[in-house]
Amino acid sequence: MSIGRLAVVGAGFMGSGIAESAAAAGVEVTVYEPEEAPLERSRQRLQTSLDRAVERGKRSGEEAHALTRRITYTTVLEELADAEALVEAVYEDPMLKGELFERLDALAPAAQFLASNTSSIPIAALAAHTKRPERVVGLHFFSPVPVMALVEVVAAIDTSIATVAAAEAFATQIGKQPIHTPDRAGFVVNMLLVPYLMAAVRMYEQGFASREDIDTGMKLGCGHPMGPLTLCDFIGLDVLQAVCESLHDEFARPEYAAPPLLRRMVTAGHLGRKSGRGFYDYG
Repeated sequence: MSIGRLAVVGAGFMGSGIAESAAAAGVEVTVYEPEEAPLERSRQRLQTSLDRAVERGKRSGEEAHALTRRITYTTVLEELADAEALVEAVYEDPMLKGELFERLDALAPAAQFLASNTSSIPIAALAAHTKRPERVVGLHFFSPVPVMALVEVVAAIDTSIATVAAAEAFATQIGKQPIHTPDRAGFVVNMLLVPYLMAAVRMYEQGFASREDIDTGMKLGCGHPMGPLTLCDFIGLDVLQAVCESLHDEFARPEYAAPPLLRRMVTAGHLGRKSGRGFYDYG
């Protein structure tokens, strides 16, 4: 059964991208934030994305207009009650997400699934805040969502087969390729990716090579579209630190630990592209 009405909780970069991808597939989307300011930023982000797509000939003006009309924005959580599925995409804070899942579970008892876009928090920990843990699932999208084709479908201990099937069908419905992963820190992609990125950070931290040479080496030597330090900045250093902490807590292996330099940069607010400064300057 396809999803006709989706709720996206969180209007940041990821939430906005999920909303755009769903609306592009014909789904009616409601985006929620408790304050108006992030909703306005989400509107602007969507318009910029669509303007670029029209300029490059990837969408017609009519298609872009129709997509925009499928997305509504609200500061009233109760307006999500009739959603057929809900996807949470807020900051990686277990308490914040847990409280949201408790409220969403009570608000939308008929929804096919409650999904989290988390990249580091166990899905079982979020499901524990609900009375219907069998319909809680992870849907880990990748950035930028409208471009990246992959979605990790994460089944927790209590996630039902029907919920996994509905989540996978939704991913396919909006043009993504789902892969399945158990509810384990890092899932599939980050468990492989993060040690590689942290090795690059340690290499730079120790003065082994310049940031430019590290990135150029991996781009030209391994055919990667983006060097590891540039990718760190793109993902967000605070997000990477949260994933590192989750992986290290679960597996206690040194390659998963966040290097001191990464921690100091996060403390200083140098988070990458989104803050204007990370391993590179974006001012």
